[in-house]
Order: sequence, then C-alpha cells, then structure tokens
Amino acid sequence: MADKIGKFNIVHRLEKRPLLIAVNCVAGLAIFFFGYDQGMMGSVNVSIDYAVNTMKFGHVEDGQVVVDNTLLQGGINSVYYLGTLVGCFLGGWTGEKIGRIKTLGLACVWALIGASLQTSAQNHTWMICARLVNGVGTGILNVIVPVWATETASHTSRGQFVAIEFTLNIFGVVVAYWLGFGCSYVDNGLSPFVWRFPVAFQIIPLLFLFGILWFFPESPRWLVKVGRDDEARYILQRLRGIDEFDSAEIEYQDIRNIADMEKNAGKLNSYFFMFWDVMPKFMGGGSTGHLHIGRRVELVVWLQILQEWIGIAGITIYGNTIFTSSGFTVQKARWIAGLNDIFYMASTLVAVFTLDRLGRRVTLFWGCIVMGASMFIVGGLDGKVLDSQNDPSAKSSYGAAATAFVYIFTFGFGATWLTVPWLYPAEIFPLQVRAKGNAWGVAGWSIGNGWTTLLLPIMFNKIENNTFYVFAAVNIISIPIVWALYPESNQRTLEEMDLLFASDSWWNWDAEKNFARLKAENPELVMTAQRGMSVVDPETGEKRRISRSGSAARNASFAAGGKNRDDSPTDSDEKKDAYMKE
Repeated sequence: MADKIGKFNIVHRLEKRPLLIAVNCVAGLAIFFFGYDQGMMGSVNVSIDYAVNTMKFGHVEDGQVVVDNTLLQGGINSVYYLGTLVGCFLGGWTGEKIGRIKTLGLACVWALIGASLQTSAQNHTWMICARLVNGVGTGILNVIVPVWATETASHTSRGQFVAIEFTLNIFGVVVAYWLGFGCSYVDNGLSPFVWRFPVAFQIIPLLFLFGILWFFPESPRWLVKVGRDDEARYILQRLRGIDEFDSAEIEYQDIRNIADMEKNAGKLNSYFFMFWDVMPKFMGGGSTGHLHIGRRVELVVWLQILQEWIGIAGITIYGNTIFTSSGFTVQKARWIAGLNDIFYMASTLVAVFTLDRLGRRVTLFWGCIVMGASMFIVGGLDGKVLDSQNDPSAKSSYGAAATAFVYIFTFGFGATWLTVPWLYPAEIFPLQVRAKGNAWGVAGWSIGNGWTTLLLPIMFNKIENNTFYVFAAVNIISIPIVWALYPESNQRTLEEMDLLFASDSWWNWDAEKNFARLKAENPELVMTAQRGMSVVDPETGEKRRISRSGSAARNASFAAGGKNRDDSPTDSDEKKDAYMKE
C-alpha cells in the first residue's frame, strides 16, 4: 500500500502528532494567504498612484486620496467576492472529483494568475478582471482547506484547530496592513511601488504552498470514496500512530461504511438539490426528508451574511477613514488602524479557550451585545466629532473615545463572530455533503462581503456616522434570529446533528424538543450516533432501524451491497505486522 504513495511524501517519514502538525502548517499557510488577500486592499485603496493615476476614482487633497467615484472603488473591491462565490462552488465540486491536494494546487494556480494580473494592472478594467480571477482561487482555497484539515485531524482536535486557524487568518491581515503602511513611505507615497509591491507579495506564500503541497498526504476519506482503500488505510495508520493501530483500523472501517452509504445518496449530493430542498414538496423540495439539508444551507448562508453586516467589513476595509473622521491625522489614523489589527489577532485566542465551554449560541449572543453597544456608542461619538470641528479639544476627546470603542468592537468580533460562522457549517452537515455544505457557507461569506464592500463607500459618503447605527441594529436583530433559528451544535456529535435537525419546524425550541424526544424514545439511535455512525438514511431521510443486539458498524451498512466491518479481516495483529513490514 505504501508504494502507491510517492516516495517523497512526508507520510512515510512522520506519523501521529508531527504529521498532524505538518498538515496543519500547510493549511495555516493557505489561511494566512486568505487573510493577507483580505487585508491588502485597505492600504492599496489609499495609495495616490493607485487611486488617482491608475484606477482614476479619486483626487488628492492635502496629501491624501479623496474618492470621487465611490461606486468604482467599491466595485473593484467587491468583484473579488464574486470570484470567491464562483470559486467556492468550483472548489466543492473539484474537491470531490480530483481530490483535496490537486484541488489545492488548482486554487494556487488560479490565485497566482490573479495576483500577477493585479500586480501589472494598468487601468480599472484590468484590475476588475484580475480581482475576479484572484477571488476564484481564494474561494477554492476557502472551501477545500478546512475540509482537508478536518479530514486528517482527529475529532478531538478539530474545534480548537479552527479557532487557531483564524488567528493565522488575522495574522495575514496584520502583515498586509503593516507592509502597506511601510511601503507608503517610499517616494513620499507617490511611487507605484507603494501599491504594486504589497499586491505582488501574495505571490510568495502561493508559490511556497504550491511547491510543498504535493509532498503531503491526500485525505483518507476521499481516497476511500474513490476506491483507493489501501492508501487510505496506510495514511490513517500514520496519522494516528502505531500505538493507536486498532483505533485507526476502526476509523477506516467507519469511513468505508459511510462511503458505501454515500453512493446511494445520488442526486441529494448536488448543489441544486441541497438548495432547492428548502422549497415545498409540490415545488420539488423536501427531497432530503428529515435530513432537512435545505434548511441547513439557508442557516449557514445567512449566518455568514450577518457576520459581515454586524460591522467588521467597515472596520477592516475602511478603518483609516473611520479613524480620520474621528479627528486624527492621516498618519496617526493609520497607526491606530494597524494596532487595532494586532488587537484583533490577539482577541481570536479567546475563542480557543471559550468556544467549546460556552457553546456556539452563547458565544454569538455575548458578541452581539458587546459589538452592538460599541457601534451605537461609536456612532454617537463620531457624530460629536463632526459637530466639534471648531473645538479641537472636544474633537480630540470624542475621537479618542470613539477609537476605544472601535477596539472593543474588534475584540468582541474576534472572540465570537469571527470563528462560529465558519465552524457551524463544518458541524451541522452530514458527512456525505460536508464539503459542499462548506461551499454554501463560503457562498454566504462571498455574498455578504461583496454586498457590504460595494455599499459601504456609498453609505459612509451619504449617511456618515449613521452607518455605525446600521451595524448596531444588525447586531441587535441577530440575537433573536440566532435564538429562534440556530440549534446548539456544541458537545454534540456530527451524527447527532441528524437528530437535531429532524424536526419539520424551523424553530430552535421545536428542534430541541424533538431532539430530546428522539433521544428518549430511541436510545439505540443515540448510542449509534455516539459510536460515530449516521442515524438517518441519506437516501430517504428517515430514521434507521437499528438492531439493539447488532453492532453499529454492521447496521450502518444498510445500503444494498454495502460492506460492514464483519466483511473485512478482523485479525488486528496480522494487519499490524503487515503495516510494520512496510
């Protein structure tokens, strides 16, 4: 089995924790690029050569860019998210067809082409096309990296890894900001180097990622799905280590049983049927039965859209404008925005320690309270700044207070809403549609980002500080939305999610009541879920019939022709010896 995997693959040299760390480092590099790509435009937008000479959407007053065409500026920024929208669906599809590693390579090629085109852009049409191409590559990465990382990691390390992953994401934002800030001093900020070098810098991590990913193992789950069982078993054994040989074998058998079930899921795995499932049955909806895949799609899409409209898009992309309007000089405002990004990165570590203890819903609740109050206060204080133009002392005091509450907002977001909308899709979808479920989450993120990025320049220009009240209102509205519609996923296995969403009602209280009833009436289903097997037929959407005396793995292979753990060799020592010989 080992000879089927390239001899230079690190799976032959590392095992268990060192191998997992190596995989996570590669995933982290991809997430770092994603963060850098997000934060890069913040400094590019205020470059004189970029805004005035090349893109021609502004002019210079007192040494700084004044935007004349906010629609063009917002369009250049937001078209990137149209690309990520296309890329997320492409990534979900190719990830299932050609594997995770090759899809990562495809994403790198797309992003490299887009980065090169952006670096050499000569006008706004060129830049718009380049941003679109770059967005496609980023969208593919956003879908496939979390899937590859979670399919190689053990179930005990996934949650914490997602939180750490977003620390690296914001580290990319920090690097992008300070690199742009440093370049702004070149030739008094007039040189094309000021914006072209930060744009070109993203090529470095992409080239490195593309060069090393071929030496890393493919997802064992995908290998099982395409019939490459020997490779999958070997990689799992290396990931779990020789001292966990038996558990790795059990995990392999479970993956194989689930893959057999997925073959019978058919059309339910398509993007169209996942989305259309939410429609009434007379319109062709309800095709996934009690799995309610369409409902889950709606929940993850809107959670990502809400994530952008609670205010973080405005703080991240237009931070300089916010701090400048608060009464600070241009240069001081840029320092404050950069320090805010560092504070933002540090706040993400809070989620590492609290997310699994408080749960997803409580985390979102306290985040909305902190952020909503902060945005209301920032809106009022920024209004006072605008009213104090003839009183420098009052303007400075109000500006400092507004800045403090922007920092509090950033802390609240980094500790709560940054992570949950990305973690929730990975938790609530059944295994057979997990990659495509993540794609729908990225689609929501793309829509939310594109929407806000396009409208925010216009909003800040037309309604000024009242924009913060809009953000505050969305935070307040989000509390009852999450309370009523989003069931708690914390401390529940993936298989229990099928029970949690089995209710025909959208309301959370009905879902919880139905979940408790199913647990009480069908204790064998809960036992099956806890042992890692699905409790709902992926083809009919109905609860399975589980024999109380049979093993979970045996009963899991209900599909015609499905194999179970009893059909394969059970002599663990014999397999262990064969593994050791390799």
